[in-house]
Amino acid sequence: MTDYSVIDNRPEDAKEGRFEIHLDGQVAFAEYRLLESGILFPHTVVPPAFEGKGVGGALVRHALGVAREKGMKVIPVCTFFAGYIAKHPEFHDLVHPDYRKALGI
Repeated sequence: MTDYSVIDNRPEDAKEGRFEIHLDGQVAFAEYRLLESGILFPHTVVPPAFEGKGVGGALVRHALGVAREKGMKVIPVCTFFAGYIAKHPEFHDLVHPDYRKALGI
């Protein structure tokens, strides 16, 4: 597994941002929104040149690590996030209770 440098691109005091990985002039990102009930992940983009190289997984793992560190429940409406979490039981405890059934957990 390759280590990628992930940055949190969110203006100060904003409720929306992106976790980003910059690669060869391109950006892979996972959008997020901070809510009272947790952190919502609506959309993830990985440039085609970097698909299958663990970039998306690195974004998800980083984002989930931040959620765990801050005690936030995760609302994975992005299909990539939802699929990743469903396959990795070590993250099931982070999923907001209202979204567990949809993930089959």
